[in-house]
Amino acid sequence: MLNVGEETVLITREACDYLRISRPTYVKYLQLGRIKGTKAGKGWRVLKTELDRFLKGAEES
Repeated sequence: MLNVGEETVLITREACDYLRISRPTYVKYLQLGRIKGTKAGKGWRVLKTELDRFLKGAEES
C-alpha cells in the first residue's frame, strides 16, 4: 500500500480484498468507469477514497 500525501493507493489485489470482490469483477468495474483508477504497467492503481465512494454508492462526479 502506497501513501501519496493523505491518500492511500491500492494495487489490484489489495483493492479486491478491500471490496471483497473477484479480480475479473474489479477490472470490469474499472473498465465501465464505475471505479476510477489508473493503469500502471500490467496492473491498476486506485485511491482508497475512491473505493470508499464506490462502496457508499455515490454517483460519479
